[in-house]
Amino acid sequence: MIPAVVGLRGGEQGLQFFRLASCGQDCQIKIWVISFTHTLGFELKYKSILSGHCAPVLTCAFSHDGQMLVSGSVDKSVIVYDTNTEDILHTLTQHTRYVTTCAFAPNILLLATGSMDKTVNIWQFDLETPCQAKIAEDQPKQFTEDWSEEDVSNWLCAQDLKDLVGIFKMNNIDGRELLNLTKESLADDLKIESLGLRSKVLRKIEELRTKMKTLSSEIPDEFICPITRELMKDPVIASDGYSYEKEAMENWISKKKRTSPMTNLVLPSVVLIPNRTLKMAIDRWLETHQK
Repeated sequence: MIPAVVGLRGGEQGLQFFRLASCGQDCQIKIWVISFTHTLGFELKYKSILSGHCAPVLTCAFSHDGQMLVSGSVDKSVIVYDTNTEDILHTLTQHTRYVTTCAFAPNILLLATGSMDKTVNIWQFDLETPCQAKIAEDQPKQFTEDWSEEDVSNWLCAQDLKDLVGIFKMNNIDGRELLNLTKESLADDLKIESLGLRSKVLRKIEELRTKMKTLSSEIPDEFICPITRELMKDPVIASDGYSYEKEAMENWISKKKRTSPMTNLVLPSVVLIPNRTLKMAIDRWLETHQK
């Protein structure tokens, strides 16, 4: 993995300090302190481990002031840490596939995260207290049934139904209850008198239900080739431990790219081993979803 480095305050007699973060296959982020003087040169000391991810960590980056560290993982989550206390400030789970990159904007409290779900999410921090920041998501959680009452309120506003926010809050409508609303419950329980308004709400809810069905039937992450981002037909295991579509990985290697598409590290070997177990799992999944 490409490590992240941030400068710390200088010490006496020209002593300079830097904080380095590294991440990798062990699902952890390691923090190191680098000291430098013109007379003694560089010295690297291991400091601590940051935990929180349950799968390999693909990327990490410091904020411009070094007060926060962000990481992205194969577990599809983004974690923001306070670098002073090493506590987790936020765990962001909006992405639906591997999080492959993340970066803070220079001199402004914005965070960008990129994923194999083909999206880049932008997160904004509270300007007054960045290390206690609440992050404003552009959208509520991906799965509607996990929405809080506040998420439902935000959704109503986005659908030009802000006049219903008070009614929904009064009845404690969260994501799960939103999906279960019917024309009868809108009229009898929520007391929405306008037939046109009830019809609009039901239409929007049906769109959410359709989206939920689509998401639930998406191709599992482990069946997607990291290079082509398509369902694998002939998966092989490379020496970096990841599986790829055979033709795509052969093309990758033939172009003299001896580095891993996932880690950017040099491949110990260019031998590709057929992943028959994964191939069988993909075939079973296809049979199930083609019926």
